[in-house]
Amino acid sequence: MQQRHGHLVAHQGNHHGVQEPQRHRPGNRQEPFSLADGGEDEHRRPGLCEHRAHAGAWLEQHVSGVLTGSGIAAWAPRLPVTRAVVDFSSPNIAKEMHVGHLRSTIIGDTLARMLEYCHVEVLRRNHVGDWGTQFGMLIEYLFDKFPDWETVGDQAIGDLQVFYKAAKKRFDEDAEFKDTAQKAVVKLQGGEEEYRKAWAKICDVSRKEFDLVYQRLGIKLEEKGESFYNSRIPAALEKLKEAGLVVESEGAQCIFVEGHKVPLIVVKSDGGFNYATTDLTCLLYRIEEEKAQWIIYVTDVGQTQHFDMFFKAAQKAGFYAGKAKKGKAAAAAAADSAAPAIRVDHVGFGLVLGEDGKRFRTRSSEVVRLVDLLDEAVTRAKQGLVERGREGEWKEEEVNAAAAALGYGAVKYADLKNNRLTNYTFDYDQMLDMKGNTAVYLLYAHARICSIIRKSGKNVQEIVQSGAKLRLDHPSERALALELSRFSEVVESAVQDLLPNTLCEYLYNLSGSFTTFYTNCQVVGNEYEESRLILCEATAVVMRKCFELLGITPLYRL
Repeated sequence: MQQRHGHLVAHQGNHHGVQEPQRHRPGNRQEPFSLADGGEDEHRRPGLCEHRAHAGAWLEQHVSGVLTGSGIAAWAPRLPVTRAVVDFSSPNIAKEMHVGHLRSTIIGDTLARMLEYCHVEVLRRNHVGDWGTQFGMLIEYLFDKFPDWETVGDQAIGDLQVFYKAAKKRFDEDAEFKDTAQKAVVKLQGGEEEYRKAWAKICDVSRKEFDLVYQRLGIKLEEKGESFYNSRIPAALEKLKEAGLVVESEGAQCIFVEGHKVPLIVVKSDGGFNYATTDLTCLLYRIEEEKAQWIIYVTDVGQTQHFDMFFKAAQKAGFYAGKAKKGKAAAAAAADSAAPAIRVDHVGFGLVLGEDGKRFRTRSSEVVRLVDLLDEAVTRAKQGLVERGREGEWKEEEVNAAAAALGYGAVKYADLKNNRLTNYTFDYDQMLDMKGNTAVYLLYAHARICSIIRKSGKNVQEIVQSGAKLRLDHPSERALALELSRFSEVVESAVQDLLPNTLCEYLYNLSGSFTTFYTNCQVVGNEYEESRLILCEATAVVMRKCFELLGITPLYRL
């Protein structure tokens, strides 16, 4: 079974509300913006005004351009890769998803979304733990308790958590059952039909449970679990042996990796394979068969050592050369290598903590089920809407849709706004707060912009098509436009550094820039209304793209 599917204790990892405006009087418009406010007499620097004019014209054209042609798609950065694999979520079959899988699922989805925006083909991989010794235990327990399990169907397994715990208890306490379960593993791996069918049924029940979470979060994944790579293991092992990496140690076949005292075991003393074997085989498949140029694994930082070891082993075996580091020597070494230059990263993340500072659990010390966690966030978000009188103003489906956007968005943003390497405290009150750096605040800010545009009674697209131009005369207009122009570089930085919090920080700052603009510059009923409506719409478009990349559904009224 893969380590990644569990939730290990994480230690410090290593890398690799909009205010009402103060109406602005046209007579008090400040001087046009200067890129170099040095206080010098501009008449003594004849080229400076022209330079400023060109820069200002470029900014006006660039920002308004997000509303024409291909829109914000034209702002997408171009990366040096065209195909990437993002390996995320990856729960264990026969175990329900819990808060331990929250960060991998959310962070992985956002990284995939950003890569896709940057014109990269992303293979979203769910490397589920669907193979291993635990299946002998589960299958034999199914046979013992439900001899007619094929007739009974899903009801035979029922609650996955209860089923798994009961089977494990029997395995630990009943020696005869344990022996039978171990023999069942051999029969399963040998391909006996009855055991394969039971295994498939257990996997199917698990997938249905996983899908409940993925549907709520809007996650798209393609499953390729451990079992998919079984038939490919011998060929991968042969490559490792040909490279002279595999040595025998205490009856097991191992790879000793520089910088690590414990070896990487690829064949156990009983002849079986483990997660390292599968991971190496999987990596080779992704390079040779799927032709990935960038492979990203999203798991907790507690698995940093494992990934470091098998990455180094794979490079030493010639599976891939790695992207060249800075420096002539490193570049020359990469050029001399016959292996493909692939970027491979482990995206580690910290724990989700409760208010007591310990791993987030329920009162009974059980790990919280992810479905329950998400449903509670939506319930609380709906209660907030009811308290603000929306239930009487909106249709029921509108209230439910807004509650879902707020609840799921709040959970995602509370995770993503933190540096992923750190632990963070899960707090419903904080994440659903309408003030501060929360999804709720940002969704309200976006809805406020939409409200301003609706209040004007004008169609911004028609304004742009009519030939109206964006003017950036007021400092607050220019500051907002400059913040908008940073979007592309922020996305590129977030992707290259694999840090979604960079995008969250940008979105929050953008919202702040808009608040300042709206406070200082009257929009509706002003002689510069059309220009300012263009700026409002451009801001809303960029905010919506940020929401999309973060997996959050925007709201147009609240």
